[in-house]
Amino acid sequence: LLLTYSLSYLLTSLLHKVCSVEPKQLCVLDCHFTMLLPIITAAAVGLATGLLLQKMFYPYIWLDLIYYFKLQRVKQTMKRRMRQGVITLLDCFVRQAKCTPEKPFIIYEGEAYSYGDVERRSNKVAQVLNAHSGLQKGDTVALFISNEPDFICVWFGLAKLGCVVAFLNFNIKSRALVHCLGACGAKTVVVGADLFHTLEEILPSLLQSGIQVWLLAKSSSHQEVLTLLDKMEDASEEPLPTDLCSSPNIFSNSLYIFTSGTTGMPKAACISHLKEVMSMCFLKMCGVTCHDVVYITLPLYHMSASLLGIGGCIELGAACVLKKRFSASQFWNDCKKYNITVFQYVGELCRYLINQPKVPEETAHKVRLAAGSGLRPDVWKEFVKRFGNIKVVESYGLTESNIGFINYTDKIGPVGRASFINKWSLQFDFVKYDVEKEEPIRHRDGYCETGLLITPVSVVSPFLGYAGNKEMSEKKLLRNVFKEGDVFFNTGDFMLIDQDDFVYFRDRTGDTFRWKGENVATTEVTDVLASLDFLQEVNVYGVSVPGHEGKAGMAAVILRPNQVLDCRSLYCHLKKHLPSYSWPRFIRIQESLDVTETFKQQKSKLVQQGFDLSQVTEPLYFLDESEETYSPLSSEVFAEIMSAHKRI
Repeated sequence: LLLTYSLSYLLTSLLHKVCSVEPKQLCVLDCHFTMLLPIITAAAVGLATGLLLQKMFYPYIWLDLIYYFKLQRVKQTMKRRMRQGVITLLDCFVRQAKCTPEKPFIIYEGEAYSYGDVERRSNKVAQVLNAHSGLQKGDTVALFISNEPDFICVWFGLAKLGCVVAFLNFNIKSRALVHCLGACGAKTVVVGADLFHTLEEILPSLLQSGIQVWLLAKSSSHQEVLTLLDKMEDASEEPLPTDLCSSPNIFSNSLYIFTSGTTGMPKAACISHLKEVMSMCFLKMCGVTCHDVVYITLPLYHMSASLLGIGGCIELGAACVLKKRFSASQFWNDCKKYNITVFQYVGELCRYLINQPKVPEETAHKVRLAAGSGLRPDVWKEFVKRFGNIKVVESYGLTESNIGFINYTDKIGPVGRASFINKWSLQFDFVKYDVEKEEPIRHRDGYCETGLLITPVSVVSPFLGYAGNKEMSEKKLLRNVFKEGDVFFNTGDFMLIDQDDFVYFRDRTGDTFRWKGENVATTEVTDVLASLDFLQEVNVYGVSVPGHEGKAGMAAVILRPNQVLDCRSLYCHLKKHLPSYSWPRFIRIQESLDVTETFKQQKSKLVQQGFDLSQVTEPLYFLDESEETYSPLSSEVFAEIMSAHKRI
């Protein structure tokens, strides 16, 4: 009321002085204003109440709405481009190369390649392979190439021929390599010069199987191996004739991207053109612009680097600094040297950075944003505290599925939000899961209970399966979930939703174990152990113990430099923060933890070895509850546990 009367007085005074309004007229205006006073007051009270209720019950609604409209704008842009004939990732690149041919695209080891350079070089690749390889539209060609500009040039050149391209993990060896080539049905493989020695071991069998081998070099010591670079020198830079170019269906297969193979052999996930184009929008949704310089240290055979990173730069017309391999010691030097403003992370990359000694460059940089997935909350807090004003955009996504979340808020920990607005635009559900049976829990009527993240399979959100593995493809599908005939994709990931609708990644289905009748999420145990100052790395998993149902928790750990395992503190810490059934029954000290190239922890070998003293030569400890500590695992204690004479 005081504010309203004050405004009334100021308004009448202003009209009198500026507009020369007579006092009599002012009196009339003031009378009218007084009559409107109850309405204005009611409106102000209603607005204030509404804002207060919104702040109390829906504090993130404005951010949800901004994200929703940003997503709708991206979708409209995609639809408009498709009507213009720009359908695939390759179409988007060609369009960008025409619009900004001189703009730097790839910066590699100090040398810059513009959008026009990559367009012309990929044309040369297409011209050579069209003239000498005999490849046809729809043939599968595998790339066995390290992180380098020619990975992208060969990829785009093959796409211009209408070939399906398979990205091979350049760390795999002979047996796994043969498996991957067979799974995707590759007729040709293009190998980088630095990786040819890996292929030589299986070269005779490849040639015998009719697989053509092209080497990214000017010459080869093997007569049967074709060389690419020498032929490209004289090849035309012009695009292939229109009649030879592919006109794909947006739902057709474009790529094979292999899973990292944390358990078992890698699987070849089928990636459609639609999935490619959707993935290209990731950096834009994170807030990256065409003026940014994006640092990609992740392997290009992984979707994060190729589709989200390279594809994201193409979508924006941004520049990308490509690194052959991630180096924690060189990271901040590179950021300063190349004026990096954005970098991609995945898995434990950020943990490696905070474990490095402090250097001046780690705060003397222009990095403003880090985008990726798999960043643990404890590392997240330390990262933003130590490395300057860097906004972290954590996300969640899968190679095989179109479901995805982005945390567009400043809250540390979640991968995104499941607000009613996001549920409206993104289709997903959660179902309860039986850890021991490794299948969703169903009601008596056969339908699923509502934990495990699933997403409906539809025409616009398809699941193309795994190449050459129909059984595994079918296992990823859940049928008759909520009604007869519906089909859902099983992500295999457990999520947690809090009271504010934030979504947290908790565990993979295979990473959860059941002990003493309780389900235990390995990530929860890992987070608690990782907060101990004498532990640097932690990997938690479940192991079988004779005479016990389910699996007992076990942790492989790396000690920080000049630190020892403080068994008493470890016990007290667990007692304070976790229920007893979650405590690791065994601790294994290692010099290093096995991880994939995308920094996912390897667990299958650790699970297989368990706490078997005949297989583990490193120090092992067991939970000694009678002494309230962890004690060294001796052969006598091991024998008692194995004979089920000792309960743990």
